[in-house]
Amino acid sequence: MASMIESAWTYLITNFSDFQLACLGSFFLHESVFFLSGLPFILLERAGWLSKYKIQTKNNSPAAQEKCITRLLLYHFCVNLPLMIASYPVFRLMGMRSTLPLPSWKVISTQVFFYFILEDFVFYWGHRILHTKWLYKHVHSVHHEYATPFGLTSEYAHPAEILFLGFATIVGPAITGPHLITLWLWMVLRVLETVEAHCGYHFPWSLSNFLPLYGGADFHDYHHRLLYTKSGNYSSTFVYMDWLFGTDKGYRRLKELKNDACELEGKEM
Repeated sequence: MASMIESAWTYLITNFSDFQLACLGSFFLHESVFFLSGLPFILLERAGWLSKYKIQTKNNSPAAQEKCITRLLLYHFCVNLPLMIASYPVFRLMGMRSTLPLPSWKVISTQVFFYFILEDFVFYWGHRILHTKWLYKHVHSVHHEYATPFGLTSEYAHPAEILFLGFATIVGPAITGPHLITLWLWMVLRVLETVEAHCGYHFPWSLSNFLPLYGGADFHDYHHRLLYTKSGNYSSTFVYMDWLFGTDKGYRRLKELKNDACELEGKEM
């Protein structure tokens, strides 16, 4: 497996420049993973398949879904791509490389774990600030146009928010200067996580059922359903920040009430 990855990587660095891989390659990878993981949830919602796992009964109209996709393409090409190009010199300055040898899995996993922890911390405070009255009204309300989220709404946001919260995603790699393959793995995992958190479905196989402190769709869907001043659940991937600062109390109370209702129903049967 390792030799196959190394052979594929050798082909990439032989046929493409460092700039092409870091900027255009990263953009292509992001778009591929984002749309391939997000589009199926639009199909599920339109077809009504697996509806028993849908968190909210309300569906988005095809027009609303199409508006989201159109805006996303605009934002990705006009904001995300220029940002990747502009940040390239910073990553190079901090030591990012694409050359062989590839880093060990121990190095990759350690760095990615650090990125998740740091991203959760930075994202929590940035997201919480965006829920103050003025910033919510003028910036963050764009993301909350979809009270019933679906996978692709994860990146539907005001351009200012894309830049503001995007900092949380890139700050870890920016300060560590990782190998490009580590950056790509981090990007893929982060995209898959945020799409899943906005997918609108809670499946028996959802990661939040097995991984402690992982938020997932049920946790984040609660955030979209409530008024901005009372929503809470500001965390990104893991929920330790909401737990530490008590901003998930409403969500936890709702879960307790649902569990109590299920237990009562079971006893009556």
